[in-house]
Amino acid sequence: MATYESFRRQARTLESVLDSKMATYSRLGTSLGAHDMSDLESGSNDRWSDLEAEIEGLFEKLTETVEEMAALLNNPSSPPTQSMLHTVQRHRDVLQDYKTDYRRTKTNLQHAFDRANLLNNVRSDIESYKTAHSSTTDALLAERNRIDSSHRMTDDILAQAYETRAEFGRQRASIAGINARMGNVISSMPGIDSLLGMIRTRRRRDAVIMGVVFGIGLVVILRYHWG
Repeated sequence: MATYESFRRQARTLESVLDSKMATYSRLGTSLGAHDMSDLESGSNDRWSDLEAEIEGLFEKLTETVEEMAALLNNPSSPPTQSMLHTVQRHRDVLQDYKTDYRRTKTNLQHAFDRANLLNNVRSDIESYKTAHSSTTDALLAERNRIDSSHRMTDDILAQAYETRAEFGRQRASIAGINARMGNVISSMPGIDSLLGMIRTRRRRDAVIMGVVFGIGLVVILRYHWG
């Protein structure tokens, strides 16, 4: 039959194990709250659930142990001492403190996981948006590149046209300069015009003489032939 001392030793053992589990649980909550929530994808969720199950099981065992110890002290034939009553109350207070700390840490962990899920959903939405609009963005960039290429080609053609027009202008100026120099040469030598006129008159006169001689000769030959 279990005695008061065996219940007290069992309660202390459970409190010691519970204290270790609560420390681990609290460190998990602190780690997840202080670091990137990528740990959620590497087993933190499983560790969280396993620790909660172990801690809640220890709560049940410690509650049963303390209540059985209190029931044992209710024996009218063997009234408990003040020390026994104080020990039972202390175990109850320790159990209540553990439960309070557990609820607070669990709430903090739940908030951390909720934030992680929210961030993951936002990131997923952003990636989906980028994926959905990447093809449109690529098409717009390609179209802009084609437009820029057309603009560069148009600029090259215009530059060539301007250069050709400038070359024509330079040639026109050169021809005008040559004409001007020839006019200057002719104006500086007035006898050239009269000389050229005399040459042209002599050539016409020689042509007339040759025509007359050829005609007379032809007439003489015909008369001789027919006479």
